[in-house]
Amino acid sequence: MLRKICPIGNSQGVTIPKDALDALHLGVGSKVEVEVDEKNKGIIIGAALGREGAIEKEFASRVDDFIKSYKPALRALAKK
Repeated sequence: MLRKICPIGNSQGVTIPKDALDALHLGVGSKVEVEVDEKNKGIIIGAALGREGAIEKEFASRVDDFIKSYKPALRALAKK
């Protein structure tokens, strides 16, 4: 599928044909992953299945680790 890069506001974009969206069950508001394939000089766009909430879970895990590591100091600060 040959597509052309077009202006979208201050950015640039490529339209995705409806049949490609339908095949992946994607539409307006769907989340996708965009990866650069430097070896083949391309861009890979795919459905972000299973990725929703991944950043939030990772962040929550790191915050939890931080709290466990610095619990005494955080309690002392809370008392001030």
